[in-house]
Amino acid sequence: MEIGNIHFRSNLFLAPLAGYTDGAFRRIATEFGAGCCVTEMVSAEGLARGNDRTEELLRRFDGEEELVMQLFGPDVDPFSRALDHLMPYRPTMIDINCGCPVPKVIKTGAGSALMQEPERIGRIVSFLSRNTDVPISVKFRLGWDMNSMNFLQFAHICVDNGAKLLTLHARTRSQGYSGSADWSQIKRLKDEFRNTDVKIFGSGDVLCAEDAVRMLSQTGCDGVMFARGAIGNPFIFSQVRSLLESGKCQRPSVDEIIDTVMRHYDYMAELFDERSAGHEMRKHVCAYVKGIPGSSRVKAEIVRAVTREEYLSALSALK
Repeated sequence: MEIGNIHFRSNLFLAPLAGYTDGAFRRIATEFGAGCCVTEMVSAEGLARGNDRTEELLRRFDGEEELVMQLFGPDVDPFSRALDHLMPYRPTMIDINCGCPVPKVIKTGAGSALMQEPERIGRIVSFLSRNTDVPISVKFRLGWDMNSMNFLQFAHICVDNGAKLLTLHARTRSQGYSGSADWSQIKRLKDEFRNTDVKIFGSGDVLCAEDAVRMLSQTGCDGVMFARGAIGNPFIFSQVRSLLESGKCQRPSVDEIIDTVMRHYDYMAELFDERSAGHEMRKHVCAYVKGIPGSSRVKAEIVRAVTREEYLSALSALK
């Protein structure tokens, strides 16, 4: 997968997920075959002000070679003030969030609010393209609501100003994460740029490996961004590759799931500390064990677990 001047090892990316895609989760996803990962969304304003918590989101895990860094903001300012703070972190690609439907982001004029005034994304992409040598990408939605689906116009403005990758979450802002993603619109977007070097990725309702293969087949998109489907399921990356290469998809055994959870815990403890790992891993574990016999007991015990030994004890219910 070539995007701009960068070579990626596959077209299966881990999408930005607030509260989830820290270095530990990205490391696990990479081990299972993610072609690249995107940071949690980073406030351009917070970065411009040198906020420690904001900059912590850009920290790589040891050995992380590629990392797409996603920023959000309402217009060129604060991106212009944030750029000097961002570039020392060596972003492989800079992604601009134009899809977040959360009210606290929208009220600042950022996220999917940018789709109401497309000229603002044009100014942001133009500034970053002219002032950096890394590819610029944009993640966006179909539009503000069903009555204003302007994603094709929005996409052309992004590309005309230098964007090399477009990722379409095939829902409107008003849908949030409810309803169904309309993959036919991803196909429309791909058809619009089929004879260009712009890459089109799809996102939305990719909850298993079979979904990803269907999206690639039905839409012709160049790649897939995995969001909710990867939470508690980093295996999805290797499963998609297996399906594409052999037509077969092997589910992880209980032992493999437990081993992966504990490796994830260890990476989180390295990145932060044991106590933080104990608290932060709880949401991941609930997703890892969902649907497995014995998972209700695990969930009941994991809310009190902090140490590695306590996690192992809680997970033993799966056996």
